[in-house]
Amino acid sequence: MLSPNTSLRPSLACEITPEGVIAARLLKDGQAVMSFAPLPSVALKPGLAGENLTDRVAVETALRKALDEVGSREKQLTLVVPDAAVRVLMLDFDTLPSKGQEALPIVRFRLRKLMPFEVEDAAVSYQVMRQGAEQAHVLVTVMAGVLRDEYESAVRAAGYEPGVLLPSTLASIAALATRDAALVVNRNGRSLTTAIAAGDELLLHRTQELPVNEALLKDELAQCVLVARAYFEDTLQRGPEVLYCVGPGGSQEFERVLGDAADASLILRDLVAGSTMGVMGTMPRGLAAGVTGALAS
Repeated sequence: MLSPNTSLRPSLACEITPEGVIAARLLKDGQAVMSFAPLPSVALKPGLAGENLTDRVAVETALRKALDEVGSREKQLTLVVPDAAVRVLMLDFDTLPSKGQEALPIVRFRLRKLMPFEVEDAAVSYQVMRQGAEQAHVLVTVMAGVLRDEYESAVRAAGYEPGVLLPSTLASIAALATRDAALVVNRNGRSLTTAIAAGDELLLHRTQELPVNEALLKDELAQCVLVARAYFEDTLQRGPEVLYCVGPGGSQEFERVLGDAADASLILRDLVAGSTMGVMGTMPRGLAAGVTGALAS
């Protein structure tokens, strides 16, 4: 089941990314031990339709390796999946029942015309971000049932049991060390998500496909950040000071790609710094935010 709520999670989490599988286990002292198992570049092709695990054996092997290395007896885990495999929407409802069993069918009905796949068997969750006198502002996450089964079955084949599923950026936001409004950018394979979080409220979540042509990448990244920054300023009446970065290479990679197109007024910072992690083996920079947030409570 998809859920943006971070309470009552297992002490074990893993994220499947195009770069590899990141596993993490929360220790009794509140620290986390982590492991990374790389994937071949063709093993995972995240998307809303079609097969995502293009090399299923490689994904299952990486899952087993990373999870076994963190040494947990617990088999149930929180699974973090690529943003490109999930739709995250901010929807307004005139009214929404307080009981979940009454509200969920209304949410599903609304999604029928918005999704490029069948929603009746999809994994759907919602969370009321803001309740006004005449309108409810609701965060909705939805994943095609066939894709949910594809990711979950790979975890089971590795010997573990998936519980809650989280999109990468929603999981990463839970790892933010600040309650102030934050601008987040998450590069995950060929997709980029820009998000704005303010305390427990999500103000923006926008995922788009990146160009394959490396020469076009700089301008596309710069434009995505520019649009998100403008939304931040329009919504909060002030500009962001920090751009929190998630993805392979972390803030250093964003600085490299953006080059002279980078916004000089923004400080680029890893959302989760490497120095805060207890890592078994080698962990590429910028990939720990998802599992860190998945373990947060």
